[in-house]
Amino acid sequence: FYRALQRHLGEGADRPGEHIDLTGDLDALRAVDFIDQNPIGKSSRSNPVTYVKAYDEIRRLMADQPLAKQMEMTPAFFSFNTDGGRCEECKGEGTVRIEMQFMADLVLECESCHGQRFKPEVLEVKFHDKNIHDILDMTVDQAIDFFDAHKARKVTKRLRPLQDVGLGYIKLGQPSTTLSGGESQRVKLATELSKRDTGKTLYILDEPTTGLHFEDIRILMSVLQRLVNRGNTVVIIEHNLDV
Repeated sequence: FYRALQRHLGEGADRPGEHIDLTGDLDALRAVDFIDQNPIGKSSRSNPVTYVKAYDEIRRLMADQPLAKQMEMTPAFFSFNTDGGRCEECKGEGTVRIEMQFMADLVLECESCHGQRFKPEVLEVKFHDKNIHDILDMTVDQAIDFFDAHKARKVTKRLRPLQDVGLGYIKLGQPSTTLSGGESQRVKLATELSKRDTGKTLYILDEPTTGLHFEDIRILMSVLQRLVNRGNTVVIIEHNLDV
């Protein structure tokens, strides 16, 4: 179904399975999106706030601080993906992996940055007494309260969709690799909520409630309803009869 719709909309896609026809009000659709439970990032340096573009706003905010300007730091200095501000010993990982011959590899806290992932001069730059490490250590809920209190509306606007999908408990800097399938799926839904969509997208979800608690299912359904209220269409393949 997904591949057939992709081809109908002129998107490059693998050959769909055998089917006779694709019918319906197809002109009412502008896009189709398959939101699965696959991980959102394979690197321990990717995190949910990067995915919803909130980290871009946080880095711009830090680069705007007087000390950062004085030291000519650009937003790139507050990223652990590029050289400049990240700790060079651990390449922004916060940990160092030691390969063991006959045992599982040892993962130790980086001795240079003590797990803080950035150079000392970058950690000296603060926004209302919080450096970039302190901010990434906050949960989404804590960060929204903090940035709201200090009028950093652009950051809270980007973070709010994560709270809306029930992920207020995850930390901003939490590696994407540690998220469950259901959490990864909800980060993707948060990204969709943050878009100014046309209301003409068809979303496909395959067994979205796998591994979810009752309360998580309730939140998921309310998020899907919000997408529908905007005029989008949602198709769910599901064994849960309540859903």
